[in-house]
Amino acid sequence: MKIDIITIFPEIAEAPLQASIMGRAASSGKVEFGFHNLRDYTTDKHRQVDDIPYGGGPGMVMKPEPFFAAVEALRSEQTKVLLMTPQGKPFVQAKAAELSGEEHLIILCGHYEGIDHRVVEALVDEEISIGDYVLTNGTIAAAVVADAVVRLIPGVLGDDASSEVESFSGDGKRVEAPQYTRPAEFRELPVPEVLLSGNHKAIDDWRRARADERTRENRPDLLE
Repeated sequence: MKIDIITIFPEIAEAPLQASIMGRAASSGKVEFGFHNLRDYTTDKHRQVDDIPYGGGPGMVMKPEPFFAAVEALRSEQTKVLLMTPQGKPFVQAKAAELSGEEHLIILCGHYEGIDHRVVEALVDEEISIGDYVLTNGTIAAAVVADAVVRLIPGVLGDDASSEVESFSGDGKRVEAPQYTRPAEFRELPVPEVLLSGNHKAIDDWRRARADERTRENRPDLLE
């Protein structure tokens, strides 16, 4: 898989995607990251990427020309173009799994008051939001999406089964059960006895019940 991120702050995306599991995935050839400065696709001497909005209003709007130039330079027949925006569809685990099967993603990152909508109309396949809040720019969100997608590529995680039993996997209707490790007791806080029993059916039943309990407590919306 190849993922190209187009932004005016490529260093924000580079830092998390060149470390740890993402860095190893890139080093092993399972994914290729490209970090592109949108200003490199401008043609004026000031490398301007924004201008005042038509119709008035506060702030600045990102111009269409550099986005068109960047996408047209990077796109192939296998490319899917994503735009990170608070107005997009919610990003969920099922979408991450779907995108992990793509050959090439281009992720566009907004800034200021947004992007000229002609970019959305002509270039973007999907608008994606990572939550109902607003960030200073879309680059952080692009790194989040890239991480969630790449970790689902076979062989990226040390144990591919890890991604099958975690929160939002399967039917996506529950969060993961609590996890424990050594020591068996810490500051008078013991590990639940069932996890020490070696009874795999009892452990599975306990984990399922605790997952349901945590879901009701923290994410009741998943059960609606």
